[in-house]
Amino acid sequence: MARLDSVVSKFYKEYVTKTPKKLKIIDAYLFYILLTGIIQFVYCLLVGTFPFNSFLSGFISSVSSFILAVCLRLQVNPENKNEFYGISPERGFADFLFAHIVLHLVVMNFIG
Repeated sequence: MARLDSVVSKFYKEYVTKTPKKLKIIDAYLFYILLTGIIQFVYCLLVGTFPFNSFLSGFISSVSSFILAVCLRLQVNPENKNEFYGISPERGFADFLFAHIVLHLVVMNFIG
């Protein structure tokens, strides 16, 4: 158990000191989206799925938003510049916004 505590404390210290502020903001958004998806799923288990389209739209929106944010985090991370050569962080953010607009148009259409 002591090894786990040391690993977690080392991870936290390195995260606080070495992670840029932009990535921390994206991580906070990811945590928020994760909690939203978990709350929707627990609500579905406790109350039921009626109306099913609404639950499915909300849950798919949460999962898709999480995936899009992970893609944004990968593109904005300075350590991944070699992987995303020619894609600026601004373009990555613009792609993120465009994908979110399309996603939410589809979700609103699916709700009915």
